[in-house]
Amino acid sequence: MMPYERIKAWGKCHELLLALYNSTRRWPREETYGLIAQARRAAFAAGANIVEGASKQGPREFRRFLDVSVGSLVELSYTLRVVRDLNMAPLDELNHLDGPRESAGKLTWRLYDSIKKKGLLPQARPH
Repeated sequence: MMPYERIKAWGKCHELLLALYNSTRRWPREETYGLIAQARRAAFAAGANIVEGASKQGPREFRRFLDVSVGSLVELSYTLRVVRDLNMAPLDELNHLDGPRESAGKLTWRLYDSIKKKGLLPQARPH
């Protein structure tokens, strides 16, 4: 087992990626290089940044990659909203992605936040 495979946030991001790939196979073909590609890239980046960050030396580097992962999950959330608002996929199928997306987001954010709370990084100074 690779070290990143022990990270629960990565596991949830991976589950989300697999569910998203299955779902996007049924989205409109004209979106293959548009919203489908955008959603897949964002979902892949969420997990991939956890993998890459876990291989870095020190918590500061890891937290930076987790920051990007959280951003990718937010990007995916917006992409799914656009798909929903444009009625490009069945609502039940999009709703099926909400659980994995929320789980991945919560666990990734908790991991990001826990690094700071454990005192592994200096606190940001108020301006």
